[in-house]
Amino acid sequence: MIELYTWGTPNGRKVSVMLEECGLPYNVHRVDIGKGDQFAPEYLEINPNGKIPSIVDPDGPDGKPIAMMESGAILVYLAGKTGRFLPASARGKYVALQWLMFQMGHVGPTYGQVHHFLRAAKVEVPYAVERYVKEKDRLYGVLDRRLGAARFLAGDEYTIADIATYPWVARYEWHKTDLATFPNVKRWFDTIGARPAVQRGMAVPG
Repeated sequence: MIELYTWGTPNGRKVSVMLEECGLPYNVHRVDIGKGDQFAPEYLEINPNGKIPSIVDPDGPDGKPIAMMESGAILVYLAGKTGRFLPASARGKYVALQWLMFQMGHVGPTYGQVHHFLRAAKVEVPYAVERYVKEKDRLYGVLDRRLGAARFLAGDEYTIADIATYPWVARYEWHKTDLATFPNVKRWFDTIGARPAVQRGMAVPG
């Protein structure tokens, strides 16, 4: 049984969606980041960076327990463990990994900054709002062009790149985006959102 340490954020839901898609049994541990649970000494032993999500797999690659942090790394690990959602071919694998890195390096950080400055900043910072909203829209354009040329981010196959990106797009209302403006993203978003495993994973931790 995999132990999942998470909270109701896009990064957390990447992993719960992946676990549901893989059909792996797991226990959920709620890490309330609003209360600072992520900085508890016992949690820092699992995740030295004090972020969510994390997993502990008692059946690691060498038969011993392994603790994993960083959502992208966890997705790669679970794909390797199960042989699912990462293409078998070298070309397909690297295409999927580049779009995973696109999410990790661009979509997540940028959308997160938009959420912060639109919803959480204690004072208005017009420069920051303009900067990050403009970049958010540019990234939606990148996604829309890619999804106009391919069914999923890595091509015809649903992969961890889609699993990583979907929870961030699912907060389109938070970053004030009309998905109708990006019809290829909307088609992709609706397709993935209809998957039962995605629906279950997005409801974690409940």
